[in-house]
Amino acid sequence: MLTHSAAAASYIAAMILCSSDYSEAEVLPDSFPSAPAEPLPEFLLEPEDAFIVKNRPVQLRCRASPATQIYFKCNGEWVNQNDHVTRESLDQITGLVVREVDISVSRTQVEELFGLEDYWCQCVAWSSAGTTKSNRAYVRIAYLRKNFEQEPLGREVRLEQEVLLQCRPPEGMPAAEVDWLKNEDVIDPSQDSNFLITIDHDLIIKQARLLDTANYTCVARNVVAKRRSSTATLIVYVSGGWSSWTEWSQCNAQCGRGWQRRTRSCTNPAPLNGGAFCEGPPFQRVTCTSLCPVDGGWTEWAKWSACGTECTHWRSRECQAPPPRNGGKHCSGSMMESKNCTEGLCTRMSVTVSPPPPALAPGMGVAVYAGLVVALVLCVILALCVGVLAYRRRRRHLHGDITDSSSALTTAFHPGNYKPPRQDNPHPLHPSAPPDLTATAGAFRGPLFSLQHGVNDSPHKIPMTTSPLLDPLPSLKIKVYNSSTLSSLELPTDMGPGDGEILSLKSVGTVGRERDFHSHTLSREPGLSTSATLGNLGGRLTIPNTGVSLLVPPGTIPQGKFYEMYLIINKWDKTTLPSEGSQTVLSPVVSCGPSGMLLNRPVVLTLPHCAQLDTPTPDWTLTLKTQTHQGAWEEVLTVGEETLSSPCYLQLEEECCHVLMEQLGTYGLVGQSCPPQPACKRLQLALFAPRAPCLSLDYSLRIYCIHDTPHALKEVMDLERSLGGVLLEDPKPLLFKDSYHNLRLSIHDIPHTHWRSKLLAKYQEIPFYHIWSGSQRPLHCTFSLERGSLAVSQLTCKICVRQVEGEGQIFQLLTDIQETLPPHSPLPSGGSCLPSSQVGPYAFRLPDSIRQKICASLDAPSARGCDWRLLARSLGFDRYLNYFATKPSPTGVLLDLWEACHQGDADLVSLATALEEMGKSEVLVVMTTDGDC
Repeated sequence: MLTHSAAAASYIAAMILCSSDYSEAEVLPDSFPSAPAEPLPEFLLEPEDAFIVKNRPVQLRCRASPATQIYFKCNGEWVNQNDHVTRESLDQITGLVVREVDISVSRTQVEELFGLEDYWCQCVAWSSAGTTKSNRAYVRIAYLRKNFEQEPLGREVRLEQEVLLQCRPPEGMPAAEVDWLKNEDVIDPSQDSNFLITIDHDLIIKQARLLDTANYTCVARNVVAKRRSSTATLIVYVSGGWSSWTEWSQCNAQCGRGWQRRTRSCTNPAPLNGGAFCEGPPFQRVTCTSLCPVDGGWTEWAKWSACGTECTHWRSRECQAPPPRNGGKHCSGSMMESKNCTEGLCTRMSVTVSPPPPALAPGMGVAVYAGLVVALVLCVILALCVGVLAYRRRRRHLHGDITDSSSALTTAFHPGNYKPPRQDNPHPLHPSAPPDLTATAGAFRGPLFSLQHGVNDSPHKIPMTTSPLLDPLPSLKIKVYNSSTLSSLELPTDMGPGDGEILSLKSVGTVGRERDFHSHTLSREPGLSTSATLGNLGGRLTIPNTGVSLLVPPGTIPQGKFYEMYLIINKWDKTTLPSEGSQTVLSPVVSCGPSGMLLNRPVVLTLPHCAQLDTPTPDWTLTLKTQTHQGAWEEVLTVGEETLSSPCYLQLEEECCHVLMEQLGTYGLVGQSCPPQPACKRLQLALFAPRAPCLSLDYSLRIYCIHDTPHALKEVMDLERSLGGVLLEDPKPLLFKDSYHNLRLSIHDIPHTHWRSKLLAKYQEIPFYHIWSGSQRPLHCTFSLERGSLAVSQLTCKICVRQVEGEGQIFQLLTDIQETLPPHSPLPSGGSCLPSSQVGPYAFRLPDSIRQKICASLDAPSARGCDWRLLARSLGFDRYLNYFATKPSPTGVLLDLWEACHQGDADLVSLATALEEMGKSEVLVVMTTDGDC
């Protein structure tokens, strides 16, 4: 090996030798003509990284110009000059010398290197101007191990399910490239968009198709070798579906009791590739009763008629003994009979008697009689029509001028049992007077006017005025109240003469026709809806035991107007879910209305959700959606991506969210995982069994997997109550991860001497997609057991529920199936103690006087920042302050949100603490004197 110093020395010696020879040849002149300076060497080709495959050495090459010398340097040492292969040429354009050099690196040289750094080589080129170094080229030994770190596993999936086949190639140098084979054909995602190969070499089939049933192989290759994984067989199955029922067959008995039958087939679709057969019977049979046919019979002949001018007389009979019924045959023969009545004395006897009468003569007689009857009936109908028209015209004339408008309204508002208050009662509206429960509200569809008492009017009259109580709004359901019904309402003692608000609904009837769009499409089932008539003082609607509520702040509804507002939880089987793609439904779908209502300030809708939010990093992308009148879902806002044009503000808590909005409608919260961590949903596991005592050898245990929201548990409790089931113990929580793994349920430790499980497999599974999408509700699995005899009453077992490669829960069951146990009734958050509706000041914890003083103190911007913005930060409502900044009173909207967040426990201590930290002592004095904190 030629060292750097030796090479430099030889180079200098050569230059000195050339200089001495030149001096001996001739005497140097005093000056030389100027020549251009030679540039630094420039590399035209630099060495590149290389891999040694097996024992074959690699060639490294570099080229530089201008270069007087060029050498390789490997791992800091000069390569021996004899190991270089040098070529020299002249650049025809520049006239500069171009040198090219090659070296060979063997496997032995690379293996002899010790240390953490890889083997490297570098070119160094010289010219009269100096030296230039090339980039380093690394030489590594190529290899590819035999065993895959993870091989794909075969599985069976249902049609249109997303499939994930995982592959981790063997370790290699260079890193192996991965291809997927489907039945030995290479999968190209650019040719088939249903396939996706991730950066981790996993194969994702977005929606499994029947043609995706195949053998899949993961192939890893590099410059050394190619490895194949074991083949994974993917089977896409189709579970059977029933076709529509056929029409009911004819009753098989022509007379009396029989059967009717209808059938269906498991062909919509037919099960394929081991898919489950349809559950349920392929036919239905019901009893039927066919009425027996009764043939008609003739009555006795009537007496002969008088002898006519044709020298004949007639007699008739009817088919009424009995009349034909139920498809029986009509009487055979003629209804009339004629014969000669002169016994040969009539001169026209030969014409009328000898030949038989024509067959049409009896029919023509019947037609004449029928025509006379029809004409008579028409005359009667015409006379009745004329009489009705005349009667209506006379009533219109009599009632065309109404002088007493109160009588007109009371006629429309009161039923027949209306009892006007006594004339000698000077205080008909006094709170101590017992309410007249016979007074109700009636339906009035005409123009609406304000209700004011005149000085001289009787208490049960409503004088007409010109001031409108309700401006007409499209699609609104409105309640109108008579003044007499105010005897059953609570009025505040400080209510001014101009306040026409109704504060408490105790005996108010619903009137008016349902015209709102949602009122035609949404079912208001008991326990899933509530409504109340609200005015300018606002109120709160709450659906008990569901966690769903709507707060209508004071001033939301214009002064002097009343609207019947409703709050409805849509049933899962009667609505389109807002989720799409990888999104999952996290809250119940709730409708509030009327949807065409104009609001002066935002209302607060509270929705429970089942997203797990206590992780330090955000795992969820949460989106609020609303449903249009056409049924389509649109995004309202995504949490964390709000702008000034966002129509809502969403305040998130661990178990619920509060939505500030100014447009009523149908809303739902959806979410999807936010990479890189998978999100988790909070689920509940509820175990049910038949109500004791059990009189059969068969016994079943049902486990429901539901969202961890009060509404979901209430729905399952109502369903099991209708099925005769009872909750064995309190529901257990379970975190369900977005990891494509199913939920597995298994039963263990059954006393086999007395009980036998009918389950053929070791466990049951609920598919991941069914739980994550939330499209099927409620999800449950049934464990069917059979006891050895009716004398066996004790059942002990263990039921394990867990997500594959995830969390789980265990039910330790010890029960007596013959003993009637008190049913478990877990009270959901939200509590049944809260009334379904609160109207007026009673709905709010913060008195209006304190609210106004807080707003007056904090709405104005403060140079020190001690204004509504600091209050928002103290209360935790500062995620997007620009929403509040666009409101006329930001502090008022913050206090509305505080009222909604502290429903049921809204003591003023938390608010007072926030104000104390802000240094608002003057407001604290007001709260101490006026409030009750």
